[in-house]
Amino acid sequence: MRRVVVTGMGGSTALGGNWSEIRSRMEAGETGTRYMTEWDRLVDLNTRIGCAIDWFDHTAIYPRKKTRSMGRVAVLSLNAAEKAVEQAGLTNDPVLQSGRAGVSCGSSFGATEPVLDFARFMETGKAGSLNATSYIRMMSHTAPVNIAIAFGMTGRVITTSSACTSGSAGIGYAYENVKEGHADIMVAGGAEQLCPTMAVVFDTLFATSTRNGEPKTASRPFDKSRDGLVIGEGAAMLVLEEYEHAKARGATPLAEIVGFGANSDGAHITEPRAETQAIVMRLALQNAGLAPQDIGFISGHGTATDKGDVSETQATHEVYGSKVPLHSLKGHFGHTLGACGALEAWLTIEMMRDKWFAPTANLTEVDPRCAELDYIMGEGRKLDIEHFVSNNFAFGGLNTSLIFRAI
Repeated sequence: MRRVVVTGMGGSTALGGNWSEIRSRMEAGETGTRYMTEWDRLVDLNTRIGCAIDWFDHTAIYPRKKTRSMGRVAVLSLNAAEKAVEQAGLTNDPVLQSGRAGVSCGSSFGATEPVLDFARFMETGKAGSLNATSYIRMMSHTAPVNIAIAFGMTGRVITTSSACTSGSAGIGYAYENVKEGHADIMVAGGAEQLCPTMAVVFDTLFATSTRNGEPKTASRPFDKSRDGLVIGEGAAMLVLEEYEHAKARGATPLAEIVGFGANSDGAHITEPRAETQAIVMRLALQNAGLAPQDIGFISGHGTATDKGDVSETQATHEVYGSKVPLHSLKGHFGHTLGACGALEAWLTIEMMRDKWFAPTANLTEVDPRCAELDYIMGEGRKLDIEHFVSNNFAFGGLNTSLIFRAI
């Protein structure tokens, strides 16, 4: 059976674009949430806080000609992919154009700005700002396609535009492709750009935090006083590679992917089901050939929504009991939607390698309705583990569970 290892990682978050900076700011108690003065004009938007990557200016990195077909979400994706490919030692390697390398990633949506141009066209009949790249920037597969073109990849391109499981599904399907021999290398992950249209989706469901006067502590996964999620932006990409292929070229594996499970609730569009969330966790364990007691840490989805946190913790307790340490990173970065599964995989691999795991930011008193679990809170925790699980859940009742092994 072909083994699948991670040989490169890269990404961007509201707290920085490399693990050293991100960990330092986590240890200092920082979060990436701020008041979004840009949203003050949006009268009917209740939440005014978000996790923006203010430090990232793509115009300082890429010439305009290179980004004509890319909105911010695609640029964030490409930048993360370039970091991952560089760490993997594959920059300018002809293997990327061999047909044995591909891309598997996605976002909830493409760039949102062109949508306004199409709407104006429908209202006025005038093309206005529409041009040859408008749809390319907006389309759901803008991120993986632009990555493939940038590297000249001719292998499979898999688009995982599945809301909050876009990133985790991107990694999971890439893992399956390499494991089954359809590719030797896959760039996999997810991304999302910050846009008030994303915030208003959850606003209409009364699922956003309205702690507009205290942004830094607004996102409070699993906490008794949580009042909803905070939207964020981000991107993360992993280079997945067949183990023998990586070994032959002298690459350094950072972790191994050993299990993946995916399913759907088949019930309600927006209300999660603990029953099927528990099933997806068991599917991943079965795929990995592991027992619950083999898992040393759980990276939870933990969006800080009322029903979501309760459902997830109940499912987690059903499968893993109460003794496996768990956290959510959404207190630090907000809910980055299509990016979250990839961001959480990237950063938890870094934590496993450092043997230090961040606490859930702003978690001070666990909601008694949440299941009894070993929540990491207050300070980070030193752990020496062999396996961790990363769980994510999305609108439509889409569930994923990934299992990683130290190597």
